[in-house]
Amino acid sequence: MITVQRVAKAAGKHLTRTALKLRQALGARASRGCPACGRTVVGFFRYGDNPEWGCPACGASPRERLMNWLIGEGRLTVPVDGAVLHMAPNEGSLVRRFSAAADYVPADLDPARYTVPGMQRVDLMKLADVDRYDLFYASHVMEHVPDDRAVLRNILRALKPGGEAWLIVPLWDKPTEDGSFAMPPRERERRFGQWDHVRQYGPDFADRIRAAGFDLEEIDAASIDPDLRHFYALDDRLFRARKPR
Repeated sequence: MITVQRVAKAAGKHLTRTALKLRQALGARASRGCPACGRTVVGFFRYGDNPEWGCPACGASPRERLMNWLIGEGRLTVPVDGAVLHMAPNEGSLVRRFSAAADYVPADLDPARYTVPGMQRVDLMKLADVDRYDLFYASHVMEHVPDDRAVLRNILRALKPGGEAWLIVPLWDKPTEDGSFAMPPRERERRFGQWDHVRQYGPDFADRIRAAGFDLEEIDAASIDPDLRHFYALDDRLFRARKPR
């Protein structure tokens, strides 16, 4: 669906990415870094309201860079001997990290959209696995599901005791606002920022996670050393949910 908002975002991305290429060609110093691809870059390109959204070398978003930094620093550990369910695997650097697991399952409601080998169709509303996974990862997925409380319960059931769900969602400072797919797409875009979103999350997403039965740790990019955060242009917040043993 083409909207004015999507066109404006794409235009901003294209213009700032082109400007970065020009700066590099003119000899600008590469003084920033990307933990997703390991390269130094002259800066990051804009997308939407974030002026430093994307890595010009690999395209990694702030949340992708945050996850790579947390894993690289040992704050998070990929269970290489376990099972990983990776929903909407469109972040190449994380596909490489998670696919090191002995049992890696890349999945989506529409798997044909992806080129990742071994894609499976998984509807989180119908996820029925029990004690199957050591890690569940979903970045910007939960705002698309019709009933997020039911999905959180399904994820809890699908994880092994002690297993973790790493969840990232778009956030604003206000309480979560729910909608439905019965709303017109343009109304969903106006209220939730994107036509295929059915809610906009606030910090109270944490309450929904705990209500499903998880223990929860929140890791906010704002808590990282300011110089490191600036160097890598880190942003976003990870909701690290753990199934009690």
